[in-house]
Amino acid sequence: MGRAKKFPDEVMARAVRIALEGERPIAHVAHDFGMHPETLRKKVRQHEADSGKRPDLPTSQEREEIRRLRAENFELRRANEILKSASVFFAKELDEDRTR
Repeated sequence: MGRAKKFPDEVMARAVRIALEGERPIAHVAHDFGMHPETLRKKVRQHEADSGKRPDLPTSQEREEIRRLRAENFELRRANEILKSASVFFAKELDEDRTR
């Protein structure tokens, strides 16, 4: 379970819109909304990536897919290690039966 959001989505969307449309620096807009400037800067960059203005950054969908694939990769590696351990265990069992 993730951490609770400090700012509602509507407030964050409004802050991003004002930061993009306005002439003021992001730090000033963030101060007006009572948030850290880095928080707003990250949201503005993500909005730009999602809208296609920043092709060098992954979109939200791409980030979610990467997160999902990393979790799947972790589970597959874990299952692979379990299978390797089991195969070693059963190979030892078979070797003991042959030597008798």
